[in-house]
Amino acid sequence: MLEISDVDRIRTITLNRPEALNSFNEALYDAASDALIDAATDRSVAVVVITGTGRAFSAGQDVVEMAQRNTGGIANGVHGFPGFVDQLVEFPKPLICAVNGLALGIGATMLALSDLVFMSTEARVRCPFTDLAVAPEAASSYTFPMLLGRHNATWALMSSEWLSAEDCLQMGLAWRVTTPEELLTETMRHARVLAGKSISSLMESKRTIIESIRGPIAAARERENAAFAKLMGTPANIEALTALAERRTPDFAAIDLLED
Repeated sequence: MLEISDVDRIRTITLNRPEALNSFNEALYDAASDALIDAATDRSVAVVVITGTGRAFSAGQDVVEMAQRNTGGIANGVHGFPGFVDQLVEFPKPLICAVNGLALGIGATMLALSDLVFMSTEARVRCPFTDLAVAPEAASSYTFPMLLGRHNATWALMSSEWLSAEDCLQMGLAWRVTTPEELLTETMRHARVLAGKSISSLMESKRTIIESIRGPIAAARERENAAFAKLMGTPANIEALTALAERRTPDFAAIDLLED
């Protein structure tokens, strides 16, 4: 489920559910959260790199588990989605994402909570919230406009369309784009530069950089949580999940006419 390796004070956390495109179920949320908690306190770790196995970085929320949650068939993990986002927000050391392939949902929104993003030219990013009849997540309603600008963020968060690696570079969601073969080499080259610095200096520098946005991130998450609670399990959301399972386009127009 996770592969963890250390080299030159850099810890690489590799999401390893290739059969599910590295989508997050409760078990993976918990494992990834625990990995970040451990890396945060490990004095031998200066920088963390997150990447994925296979053709995906992460396909986001496990939609099978998401559908089961609507019927009460899934037990919450120790950390779950909220706890994983907590760890991304609070992680005190440089956090780098090496996006090797598809990045959807939390696989996309977590990029805006990291410190540097490297992407393969084969990477594609999608925020499928409106296709699922839900709302943005992981403070992306704040972080995307901040990083991408309002117009780009509106398109990314509302269209549910794919963004290429070049799109992400131009918009500001990616910092570097490389060939697939060079992705980890280039990521590690930059990670080593940071890992050669004093850990306490890195941590204090990161704290000063992000301290001013902690409040807005927390407020955005509260608004998003309220929106999710309002939208999950509604006729539109059920239609979206049903259409996904049946591999068809959801028919929101008919449902919208029936809503008050």
